[in-house]
Amino acid sequence: MSAENIAKKVGKLHLVSLGCNKNLVDSEIMLGRLGHYDLTDKIDQADVIIVNTCGFIASAKQESVRTILEMAEAKKQGATLVVTGCLMQRYKDELMRELPEVDLFTGVGDYDKIDEILLRKQNLFSPQTYLQTSVSNDTERIITGSNYHAYIKISEGCNQKCSFCAIPTFKGKLRSRPLESIVKEVQNLVKRGFYDFSFLSQDSSSYMRDGGVSDGLIALIGAVEKIKGVKSARILYLYPSTTSNALIERIISSPVFHNYFDMPIQHISEKMLKIMRRGSGAARIKELLNLMKSAPESFLRTGVIVGHPGEDEEGFNELCEFLDEFKFDRISAFAYSKEEDTASYEMEQIPTKTITKRLSKIEKITKKTLKQSFERELGKRCKIVIEGISSEGEMFYGAKKLLWDKDIDGEILINESELDELETGKIYECEIMQALDDKVLGRVIA
Repeated sequence: MSAENIAKKVGKLHLVSLGCNKNLVDSEIMLGRLGHYDLTDKIDQADVIIVNTCGFIASAKQESVRTILEMAEAKKQGATLVVTGCLMQRYKDELMRELPEVDLFTGVGDYDKIDEILLRKQNLFSPQTYLQTSVSNDTERIITGSNYHAYIKISEGCNQKCSFCAIPTFKGKLRSRPLESIVKEVQNLVKRGFYDFSFLSQDSSSYMRDGGVSDGLIALIGAVEKIKGVKSARILYLYPSTTSNALIERIISSPVFHNYFDMPIQHISEKMLKIMRRGSGAARIKELLNLMKSAPESFLRTGVIVGHPGEDEEGFNELCEFLDEFKFDRISAFAYSKEEDTASYEMEQIPTKTITKRLSKIEKITKKTLKQSFERELGKRCKIVIEGISSEGEMFYGAKKLLWDKDIDGEILINESELDELETGKIYECEIMQALDDKVLGRVIA
């Protein structure tokens, strides 16, 4: 069978990517491997439907299962429904038993051979046709949602032992990606016009520790700075116990990496940090945060968990006071989720009603924090990137501050400009004119 005939037979593909941006990278790798399919938004027209699942916490698992069932109900007769990702890796046996609607289950290590797996499933595989229709190991990812920004995954797995997290049980130990591989991917993306990059993993500050290097991110920063065409970069998911002062100082001194510090602290109570097995005490966390905050034009994002077993009113109030006083730029708050294969699973659980009440209080602080952060932008001039039509409709362009990460840090609405035409993906200078509840209003001036 010729490659041309194979191409005609493989048909249309519909892919749903759930969960975090690390999952998104994996989905984009699969899209690159499956370039011989036509992409479609219409589920009932797809010959192959892939659901890349998230299995981190209860709500994510529920969304994944709900999406799988929706895809199964909507697919046309003869279509192949594929389930992959973290949920499948974590609950393979249960899913295969409980979801007969699914035609094919694949693991998190199968992304770079998904094309071969599908050809085998469709009885179209032979060594000759696979070589003709598949792509090389240097396959270009299909970057989704942007013509200038890309996420770069630097490692897989995690060596931390947080009491609430099951990731190491199904993702495995830390496996750092070779620096040469990361550099090559960034270079290739720069050639395609991308210039803004977010480097991420489960625990980015542990990069290269599996190879005996304690501050691998410093080497990564140096290597990325040498790549001509990289204009903007940031590192996501720093872990308190593996982040050094030297790393923070290196980020601050970098001409390419922003002073963007994303460190989920999870809590600030000394008692809770020990129960949660975070590896760093409150004093060390505050030392790191203060060093980050001292950087020019610094941006601090954190995440916290509310209602973890052992959290009493005193500890919770301590967390609230700290978040209120420290003035982060962004805070993500999550209700504790009881997960199998974690140390906290067997601990005495806090009633759901109490967790909900505490989360509501924390969310008021997160909204206040966001409002104050936006108010600090008033009157300032900054570099922005035009994203396209805004979330408010065609009356505005939507933009992000170049410093911010894509999609998660807010939106700048542009309805005035000194320039006649604004292009998506281009960098402009903007003056912030007004702070709204969850957005800011700006004017392009150059």
